[in-house]
Amino acid sequence: MAILPLSDKQSRRGFKTLIILATLSLITMAGCEIQLALAYTDTEIADAIFKSEGGYRATYLYGIRSIPYKNEADARRICLNTIKNQRKRHLRHDCGKDYLACLAERYCPTTGKLSHTERKVNSYWLVNVQKFLKKGVN
Repeated sequence: MAILPLSDKQSRRGFKTLIILATLSLITMAGCEIQLALAYTDTEIADAIFKSEGGYRATYLYGIRSIPYKNEADARRICLNTIKNQRKRHLRHDCGKDYLACLAERYCPTTGKLSHTERKVNSYWLVNVQKFLKKGVN
């Protein structure tokens, strides 16, 4: 079977089709990642944060250090408020990250006035929360 050369018009059309398919594939993959992060409920994320922060053994329940709290229920309320408010912020801005990565920047930052140790420890936060979400925390 002989391969016939493509005309310039056919070649351009094929290239455009390829670009469109590649773009759609990337959008679909990005959308799946975003939807995966948004598929978790606030409660599931709070439970994963609780576990990743050390559970009942933690010095700061739910990793809450910036706001004083009275007990576990109060710390959980603060955590849930942060999750809910960050969902709203995330929908309003375009940071190019999925929701959990965006939440990590607010909840457990790795930049700013932090010690080297805090930066290093905080860099594991997202991975740990994702692990507990995938595993199911209960």
